[in-house]
Amino acid sequence: MKILLAIDGSSYTKQMLAYLVENKELFANTAQDYTVMTVVAPLPTRVNTALSKEVILKYYADESDKITEPVIKFLAMHDIHPTVVSKVGVPGQMIAQVAEEGKYRLVVMGSHGHGALGNLVMGSVATQVLANCKVPVLLVR
Repeated sequence: MKILLAIDGSSYTKQMLAYLVENKELFANTAQDYTVMTVVAPLPTRVNTALSKEVILKYYADESDKITEPVIKFLAMHDIHPTVVSKVGVPGQMIAQVAEEGKYRLVVMGSHGHGALGNLVMGSVATQVLANCKVPVLLVR
């Protein structure tokens, strides 16, 4: 089963990862193919025009590595060895797009749990994923 783990480095990501390793038996009947995904917000246009492409790409790679490296180490301690996908864009839309294009069977992500009113006022990556994704989503609070 292909499972996409959407991460952002927050405490909610840590809760999701803890849930995942504590409940590995939920997925024990099928082979696991985990992918860890993070999305870096794009730099403003004026920054893109002022810096070289190499500098911008290094910035995106460094930002992604800050988030993914601790997750990879944690999962390796629990005998989970995922592939890594890093994207630049709007997180909710990119996660949904990768999940569908990659033919994932499940997206797992942490959620802040603001509730309906909080999501209406502040928005939520989880809400965007749920709205845009045809793949089942497991939210961990």
